[in-house]
Amino acid sequence: MSDVVIRAERLSKLYRIGQREKFTTLRDVISRTFTAPFRRWFKNNQNEIVSNYQSSTSNNYIWALKDVSFEVKQGEVVGIIGRNGAGKSTLLKILARITEPTEGYAEVRGRVGSLLEVGTGFHPELTGRENIYLSGAVLGMKKREIDRKFDEIVAFAEMEKFIDTPVKYYSSGMYVRLAFAVAAHLDPEILLVDEVLAVGDAAFQKKCLGKMGDVAKEGRTVLFVSHNMAAIENLCSRAILLHNGRIFSEGETRSVIRTYLQSFLSETSSSSLLDVIEREGTGDIQFTDFHVEDIYGNKLSVIQSGQDVVFVFKFKCKNEQLRNIDFGVGIYTLTGERLTIFHSQYKNQVFEKVPKEGEARCIIKRFPFAPGRYIIKISIIVNNVVADSTPLGIGYIDVVEGDFWGTGKVPKVSFPFLIDAEWSIM
Repeated sequence: MSDVVIRAERLSKLYRIGQREKFTTLRDVISRTFTAPFRRWFKNNQNEIVSNYQSSTSNNYIWALKDVSFEVKQGEVVGIIGRNGAGKSTLLKILARITEPTEGYAEVRGRVGSLLEVGTGFHPELTGRENIYLSGAVLGMKKREIDRKFDEIVAFAEMEKFIDTPVKYYSSGMYVRLAFAVAAHLDPEILLVDEVLAVGDAAFQKKCLGKMGDVAKEGRTVLFVSHNMAAIENLCSRAILLHNGRIFSEGETRSVIRTYLQSFLSETSSSSLLDVIEREGTGDIQFTDFHVEDIYGNKLSVIQSGQDVVFVFKFKCKNEQLRNIDFGVGIYTLTGERLTIFHSQYKNQVFEKVPKEGEARCIIKRFPFAPGRYIIKISIIVNNVVADSTPLGIGYIDVVEGDFWGTGKVPKVSFPFLIDAEWSIM
């Protein structure tokens, strides 16, 4: 018997822009069961969509997925990565049977637990307790099986005080905690998890990632969509990169992540940061450029270890009345692992006023990184609210060997940081 539990063959999904998808009701299912021998409603309906697309100018249609084919074996943990709009969530919705493909098909063998977006799967008028039993029933579990897991679910979600409250009164964080606990603990053979975990706090995210690791060790299959490259690398044995609805890369996780991040570098290295659409924040202030200089004002293409450097961030401000402005920089490996992060606020340098157009300068004495290429992520925070945050991979720095210690000595082994120290014997 094949150990393949998910097989997708030329999956495609076409949407008409501005038109909401009609979802299937229980009445529809019952009706189609009795009329199936006499008609092919779904096939005809989908053919009509494709026909309309082909006969139009195509401006009102978009392929969210196009010709996506892959297999997932039992026990695999597969990361699905890509930019916003790449088709990641659409793919998981098709696998979860929430939406139908326009073309192609997907075979899913096993009981599926899914956590795709806040609000999916729970009835708002029912309490948390009632929704746990409802979710278990949908998965085909008997009441005694749910009884056995109930206390564990509530404890994991930390929802003891609110379990008998209707979920319509839950905050988004409470909703996610309970929804994840249900999805992970009711013994699904296949677990589908979207970026929804980003809603929870840092402590709960860590808890969820640990639980997904436990689920994987138990031999169950996990498909995990996330923009957290460190989590993808740590959890997933394999990754799939989607771009414009198609599979752009597939294979070993670290290699696929590197391809994903390099795609940002190649596209943005010679363009204005204002051209980058995929960014977070209110937009009250936005970065327009980033580069590195030496202390004499000369632009640097590479940095020597131990060299004094200046990070220069040009920005444009929509509102000159803003106050309490904090600039931040993160430095990451090419696979998205964060090495360090520093903000102006850490030095008590929160700016009370900035010009409409200007530049922020961050001087770093004796740059402490060893040779290699590192990814830069930059952000601006106004009154503790993100105004602009670039995607991981928007910029990078190359570091070459330098005389960090001023002795002419160079390390013979590779590591990311260089540390100055004084030695003595007493």
